[in-house]
Amino acid sequence: MDAEIQPILQDFYQTPNYDYVYEQRLQTAADKFVAAASQLPRVSGCYPPCGFQSAGAVYNCKTCTYDSCEFPLDCPVEEIKVTENTRIRMWCKVPFDLPSDFQAVWRFAEELKTQQVDEFKEVTAGVDMVFSIPSTTSQHQGTYQCEIYSDQRSIIRLYYHLSVTPQDEVGHTELQEIFDLSLLPGGSLLPTEKPSRHSPSAVLLGACVSAVLLLLLLSLGRTLYLLSTSEKRGDVETDAAGDPEC
Repeated sequence: MDAEIQPILQDFYQTPNYDYVYEQRLQTAADKFVAAASQLPRVSGCYPPCGFQSAGAVYNCKTCTYDSCEFPLDCPVEEIKVTENTRIRMWCKVPFDLPSDFQAVWRFAEELKTQQVDEFKEVTAGVDMVFSIPSTTSQHQGTYQCEIYSDQRSIIRLYYHLSVTPQDEVGHTELQEIFDLSLLPGGSLLPTEKPSRHSPSAVLLGACVSAVLLLLLLSLGRTLYLLSTSEKRGDVETDAAGDPEC
């Protein structure tokens, strides 16, 4: 295009002509450019991440810009919850083919759940797509970032937020569950579903039965007590009647 326009510009400044002459020459230059551009190879489709691979971008002649699939650079944070002394692995996987010269950089933001780039400190860099922790502790809590580069350009960033529960808290929770279980009738857990109006729960039935038995025991004990008291009074009156007067 530049080779076709430069001669026209030189003639415009050196040799004055009518406007239609330049319009015709510009139209001819444009037709030659379109014919040459139509012979160039075209991309076959859009391959993520189109915004970061030149082969995946498509030039839009109307807007004079490159269109892309707009694959997100920052993926959502994935939650990982483990107990203390657990071995875990985090994979830097992507749903597309990576270039041969890629590099994976792992970073860590201690005690934070964040995607702010300035909060991270670099841990490793290379071609290793896996970050492994042999035995987790509270010091491993935080957000891990895996950023993949190609030709010094960032392709994608993945995030993993790791939460580590101490063993003593796990043991305390288990003991509390056992203690709560021992307080329930029959050592059974409370029903998770809401009981209907016409079918009382097992806990309510057990409480009612226990109350009725307690009332029966109290009534029986009172009856026995009254019987024994009346018998003692009869024995005392008999003994008093048999004694001679002084």
